[in-house]
Amino acid sequence: MHVAKVGEPAPDFTLPVFDPSNPSNTKLRTSLSDYQGSWLLFFYYPMDFTFVCPTEILAFADRKREIEELGASVLGCSTDTIYTHRAWASTPREENGIAGVNYPLAADHTAEVARRYGILVEEEHIALRGLFIIDPDQILQYVVVHSPSIGRSTDEAIRVLTALESGGMCPANWRSGDKTLEPAPPEEARKAA
Repeated sequence: MHVAKVGEPAPDFTLPVFDPSNPSNTKLRTSLSDYQGSWLLFFYYPMDFTFVCPTEILAFADRKREIEELGASVLGCSTDTIYTHRAWASTPREENGIAGVNYPLAADHTAEVARRYGILVEEEHIALRGLFIIDPDQILQYVVVHSPSIGRSTDEAIRVLTALESGGMCPANWRSGDKTLEPAPPEEARKAA
């Protein structure tokens, strides 16, 4: 099976989705093609009703407007069902819920999409924490995957999105407004090697 790789087309998907703007509709679906023409921050988290996951989901919710101003959408996903997503979104934040989440959560209950993105923990039927930034042409531009016990940084996700959108070569710790690097002309690069 082909697994997601940076610089290649992102693996396609069509999944059931819980949309907080239409919480009673259990027949909603989302596809990668729905995001054609814009950037997508597509992230996986291990499970609903856990401890680190709501901190990430709510951190992205708190920054949604900023992300949208950059021409991007946010889509969260886990191997749970839309019914657990809906129950969790109805649970108050102070009770470890995600009430107020303002973007869709997809349900990859078969785990087929997590498998294609290379983040499925087969024996536990959960996904690792994976963040995938997909460009408007649906090419995978960025992947970061890490342990379920560590939440990801929304600051870093937004920094990388901004760097990718700049189209330039961005050095370490580059921030929006910083200069990008200029590649050396080919003859100078050969001399430097």
